[in-house]
Amino acid sequence: MSKVLVSDSIDRAGVEILSQVAQVDEKTGLSAEELIRIIPEYDALMVRSGTKVTKEVIEAGTQLKIVGRAGVGVDNIDIPAATRRGIVVVNSPEGNTTAAAEHALAMMLSLSRHIPVAHQSVQDGKWERKKFLGAEVYKKTLGVVGLGKIGSHVASVAKAMDMKILAYDPFISAERAEQLGCRLVDLDFLFQESDYITLHVPKTPETANLINAETLAKMKPTTRIINCARGGIVDEAAIAEAVKNGTIAGAALDVFNQEPLGEDSPLRGIGELILTPHLGASTAEAQVNVAIDVAEQIRDVLLGLPARSAVNIPGLNPNVMEKLKPYLQLAETLGNLVGQLAGGRVDHFNVNLQGDLATAQSQPIVIAGLKGLLSQALRERVNYVNASIEAKERGIRVVETKDASASDYSGSLHLEARGSLGDHSVTGALLGNGEIRVINIDEFPINLPPSSHMLFTLHRDMPGIIGKIGSLLGNFNVNIASMQVGRQIVRGNAVMALSLDDPLPEGILEEITKIPGISDAYTVKL
Repeated sequence: MSKVLVSDSIDRAGVEILSQVAQVDEKTGLSAEELIRIIPEYDALMVRSGTKVTKEVIEAGTQLKIVGRAGVGVDNIDIPAATRRGIVVVNSPEGNTTAAAEHALAMMLSLSRHIPVAHQSVQDGKWERKKFLGAEVYKKTLGVVGLGKIGSHVASVAKAMDMKILAYDPFISAERAEQLGCRLVDLDFLFQESDYITLHVPKTPETANLINAETLAKMKPTTRIINCARGGIVDEAAIAEAVKNGTIAGAALDVFNQEPLGEDSPLRGIGELILTPHLGASTAEAQVNVAIDVAEQIRDVLLGLPARSAVNIPGLNPNVMEKLKPYLQLAETLGNLVGQLAGGRVDHFNVNLQGDLATAQSQPIVIAGLKGLLSQALRERVNYVNASIEAKERGIRVVETKDASASDYSGSLHLEARGSLGDHSVTGALLGNGEIRVINIDEFPINLPPSSHMLFTLHRDMPGIIGKIGSLLGNFNVNIASMQVGRQIVRGNAVMALSLDDPLPEGILEEITKIPGISDAYTVKL
């Protein structure tokens, strides 16, 4: 039975889902040394933000198949190390969207009406109504940096409050921004014109210290900044100074460079700065949502199914995965088949998407084909995460082409591989019921469902060949499930493809090639 380690506190709903398929051990507060010591026992690791899944942890987790982060960010997980080891990393990109967006809006309104300091004033026995003169957000300009799921939600709510919305996001089209009621602008314009600025971007080299002394100087003295995204996007010393000297009117921060916030932080003790301890996802509903989302993905991976939100599988977002799932299985099956026909040491791999498949997103299909191609050599070590890396390290040149006019089917896939047994090709398609069919082997047309044990022969199209092979297999007690012959011209070369109920006994392949007219024979195990 699989074993899952939960090293940070998660909602019980997640634990219950994992318990359906695995032994679940909840061990929170582990030191780095303790985690490294026990991680070799586990097939999966589920964390939140507290556990640091370092390269050392990844390398020690010799049985790990998946690491799940119950939340959006995966900054605490070494993604490159996990990818190299073929470990799937998943998160919950939508589970806390509403919670994070609402917290950003709450921070904005709290800034506008001085709610934290006014509350404390009353608690201290004072009644200072004139001191806490607020500002309305109605008709004000909100600058949204990052129009992802959270930023879009903030923008839609702010629009409902009759705010004017400016947005900066280099990955969003003007049409999409217009649908959200936003006007796309450059950053400088957003900084100069906004009354409120809310940040919803990941921390990257491009966004590190995005809000700094230089950018703060471009803002209006009435501007208020909200950061519920990631620590490190804001230069904390610069924003503290800007609030103190009146460069901007205030700021509300939920995330910081160092968490917990250091006692000597320059952010402390400033009245127009609202600080909360990383509460963006801290609602009861969000914690349930992310726990269920990630637990379901871990469960699926342990059952041999794909994860819907893997962050280190290129191109496999949930919508793409659902649409391409049948074709991923087709690509993997054909890759496995052509890899065995070509033999070891494959150095060239062509993937041609034909017919309607030519319009599909190709990268996931190429990865699935590579997984199949390498599966015989690497077995369980190769998966959708590391297939491209393994191919590159083995010097396999991968070429992808598309031909919308090349298929008699609505969509088909043609793979070619060059290996130690020469150049070979296979073409496959899906029937209306989703069943896989191999429709071409080495340019010979056939129509055969793949099976666990298969035999392929190259022979002259002449009387008696089929009977001789059938008799030989019968003598070895091998049962033929189905058989197809593909030929290009009468009495020319032909390919015979047989699905077998049993594996071929030792030595029978050599006997088959001794039959007059048969020039070559290959066995395939899928």
